[in-house]
Amino acid sequence: MKKEMITIIGGGASGLVAAIFAKRNGADVTILERNNRIARKILATGNGRCNYTNVTANGLDYNNPDFVGYGLSHFSPQKAIAFFEELGIEPKIEGQGKAYPLSEQASSIVDVFLYELERLEIPVVSDAFVTRILRKQNGFVLILEDGRQFDTDKVILSTGGNSMPKSGSDGSGYDLAKNLGHHVTEVFPSIVKLKLDSPYLRHLEGIKMPTHLELLVGEEVIQTEYNDIIFGNYGISGPATLDISRKALELYRAGENPYLKLTLVTALDRRQVEERFLKLQDKPTDQSLVGLIHKRYISAIIKEAGIEKQNTLFKDLSKSEQVKLTDLLFNWRFKITGSKSFHDAQATAGGVDLKEIDSQTMESKRIPGLYITGEVMDIDGRCGGYNLQWAWTSGALAGTHAATGKAYDQNQ
Repeated sequence: MKKEMITIIGGGASGLVAAIFAKRNGADVTILERNNRIARKILATGNGRCNYTNVTANGLDYNNPDFVGYGLSHFSPQKAIAFFEELGIEPKIEGQGKAYPLSEQASSIVDVFLYELERLEIPVVSDAFVTRILRKQNGFVLILEDGRQFDTDKVILSTGGNSMPKSGSDGSGYDLAKNLGHHVTEVFPSIVKLKLDSPYLRHLEGIKMPTHLELLVGEEVIQTEYNDIIFGNYGISGPATLDISRKALELYRAGENPYLKLTLVTALDRRQVEERFLKLQDKPTDQSLVGLIHKRYISAIIKEAGIEKQNTLFKDLSKSEQVKLTDLLFNWRFKITGSKSFHDAQATAGGVDLKEIDSQTMESKRIPGLYITGEVMDIDGRCGGYNLQWAWTSGALAGTHAATGKAYDQNQ
């Protein structure tokens, strides 16, 4: 029986797993990588530690939960951990379910991939930038920027999204998919720092602490997170912000005027704070806030309350000023004005329309023999290992089906 000739476009996370599963299932596999080496983006993940999955991952952690449900139930985080253990990665599970290599090095993930590619004799053609995919009878022709051509029976498109373009993930896969007739939804940064409209940003720059953060449109709460935030002179970042950024930018781009609401005091309720102020009413206003909130917040929040002098005794504030100051401790709002660029984003929102992809095999419904994995499709997840998990899952499903014509068996 003739082996399937499968070419993987992109030697990143999903492409590498797709290549390994296709080869293990009997296919003749080649990887075309536009850079001079594979897996450059993996090296940068998790601040160089590689948060390679999250043991709690489920469909609700992604923008299209119904689509990812089958894949995650078949190639789950536990399957991913077992796969990497087989390759030599000992897992270290940290808070919130984040899994890292015990070595604490992203390079360990890359090293075991390189060894497995060599063991399986999967060739990697580097400096191979695919600019066109042409259909032919019973296969495809891949045309490279330098004029080289590759004939293949099947193609797995694993070029990544737009995030971190310096790694080679610059959205070129979207053009390849479009030229084959696929519809690509609007793409924008995800897991990214948000820009805010506030006169206090330079003063707040550098504050890092856990905060209750809500995404609002009007008075409707769209999303809530509790985790670290970090202020910068442009706006805000930190895990809570990154998890909210996807929905925030979707709303902003739709003209919905989203806001972030910060709750600075979470351990006390409003009545307890009011009682505190009564006890400290003979103190200057700024001193009445010391020990309650981060010291760097104090000047900004007093100004936001419309209080002219920081050292005004609390008892000398008008009733409306006292109420406004207390309100801000529980409801300080910042208008979202955009985000940092794809260079700062950890993921890409948007991509090939999921209506055009089989959720069990990752095969295109428009182009038989073409498979789409990872960030090329309209799937993005939360911060914390979820996007790499989808890369492994979609790669395993695509590689298996491309080689065998059968869906991935979770018992294999």
